[in-house]
Amino acid sequence: MKSKEKGWVSNLLNWGRERQMTAHERLYGAAIEIARRPDLFAKYGVTDDVDGRFDALALVVSLVMRRLKELGENGRDLSQHLFDSMFADMDLSLREMGAGDLGVSKRVRVMAEAFMGRLDAYTTAIDNDDREALAEALERNLLRGVDEPDARQSGLVDYVLALAAALETADAGDMLNGELRLGDV
Repeated sequence: MKSKEKGWVSNLLNWGRERQMTAHERLYGAAIEIARRPDLFAKYGVTDDVDGRFDALALVVSLVMRRLKELGENGRDLSQHLFDSMFADMDLSLREMGAGDLGVSKRVRVMAEAFMGRLDAYTTAIDNDDREALAEALERNLLRGVDEPDARQSGLVDYVLALAAALETADAGDMLNGELRLGDV
């Protein structure tokens, strides 16, 4: 039986039962919770609009993917599923906001390309311990709606590095099972 057919049959047979979330869905939900923390907007100056929320989510998912890629083949697979979940959600969100079918795929593609640029910039800066490059990337992307962004002064660079460090020390098994336990970060 093809996997798509199996999914349909499984859904029919399990009708009325609550579906168990997959590891990547749980990680995506945890990333959303972190990205929606009020401090990110109030304390660090991220604009609380559609663009700011996308950029906050892109930052957190980038950091989670960076860590997952260090966890071997299973981590890399989970990282890809996390990416796919994020952009399936972006597609759905755009449709719910009223974007037409023809424009959605183009917008999602543009968002995915923007995300990949952010992933590269954040990962490279953190991997090279380059606070200046990280600050520039955050100002260019996460603080793009702010008149005079200063990621260093606001403490945003320190926050992002603390979040990356918390992910580095997070239990690999927990992460591969879709759980993020990051403490007070």
